[in-house]
Amino acid sequence: DAFIIDPQGNKIIDFKDSNLHVVGYSVPVNRAISLEDLQPHLYSLPEQPDAIPYITSYYHETWGFCLRDSLRKCLQPGTYHAVIDSQLEAGHLTYAELILPGQTEQEIFLSTYVCHPSTANNELSGPVVTTFLAKWLSTLPKRKYTYRIIFIPETIGSILYLSRHLTAMKKNIIAGFNVTCVGDEGPFSYLPSRYGDTLADRVACHILTHTDPGFVRYRYLDRGSDERQYCSPGVDLPVASIMRSKHGEYPEYHTSLDNLGFISPKGLLDSFQAYQHCLTALEKNEIYRVTMLCEPQLSKRSLYPTTSTRQSRALVRDMMNFLAYCDGDNDLVAIAERIEVPVWLLYDIVEKLSHTNLIEIYSA
Repeated sequence: DAFIIDPQGNKIIDFKDSNLHVVGYSVPVNRAISLEDLQPHLYSLPEQPDAIPYITSYYHETWGFCLRDSLRKCLQPGTYHAVIDSQLEAGHLTYAELILPGQTEQEIFLSTYVCHPSTANNELSGPVVTTFLAKWLSTLPKRKYTYRIIFIPETIGSILYLSRHLTAMKKNIIAGFNVTCVGDEGPFSYLPSRYGDTLADRVACHILTHTDPGFVRYRYLDRGSDERQYCSPGVDLPVASIMRSKHGEYPEYHTSLDNLGFISPKGLLDSFQAYQHCLTALEKNEIYRVTMLCEPQLSKRSLYPTTSTRQSRALVRDMMNFLAYCDGDNDLVAIAERIEVPVWLLYDIVEKLSHTNLIEIYSA
């Protein structure tokens, strides 16, 4: 429990109303205190008078309360009663891990965090979208890749997890995503890996280019979540992030205004579908090579439409352009980028060309 009682006996701050009212990791306190001495232990946001800030004290013993600045400005001189009934003691770190086996030991990695109390976009949205991605992946009749999916406390959780699994992760992970801030309806955001040149980066940029051309492209210098650990020197995992409003870049961030009213079913669904596109592209991403020289005759293989429409001409154009770059050097995402079509428009083309033995999966 935690609360402040004003000189008139009114409980003006109550932990039971919002756990954001208490500075994280506050030591116990139970004392009468003047307003002058209380003020250094109060945190508010003058620029957001109706927001309760989210404040945490790391590795330094102190105590404090967070409150709306509109309330703080109304406090009158006198003696207040401040109570924080807390305990600081040795505990444990809890994380969740789900491994979905695939046809190969190569892995796709999804990480989300569970540590920010009472915030919706910066906290709840990531686990929600990741949970439904896991549910969808578990229903697939077959998976090419193995999926490593974890729910951890941010920073300390990723460091702990890496300390236990780094060797296997460096060996097996071909692409990964840090899933956070995916619940609002702002433009999509993309945060790259350290050098921005991994398969995860290529897939994320391709999908966002064709689903939300106005997406915001950040630099790795703008990092602030667990990509700091996954992409750090010596770890060097191929991890990028697709978000909506990026952490630290929207006014509601780390305040009580980042609530269920800030996120929406549409925002969550759009984010789920963006990641679903990415994972599907990764599953289908192969290097292909044509099996014959020069352009094949499509009509005798029933690949040429019997009627000429705009759609049929586009299909033939995309098919021939795809074949033009099936040289054993380009994967599916690279070809989609080069011929300027969404990768999902090539899935059916690949199936048809494979069925007629005009292309084959190439491995050097």
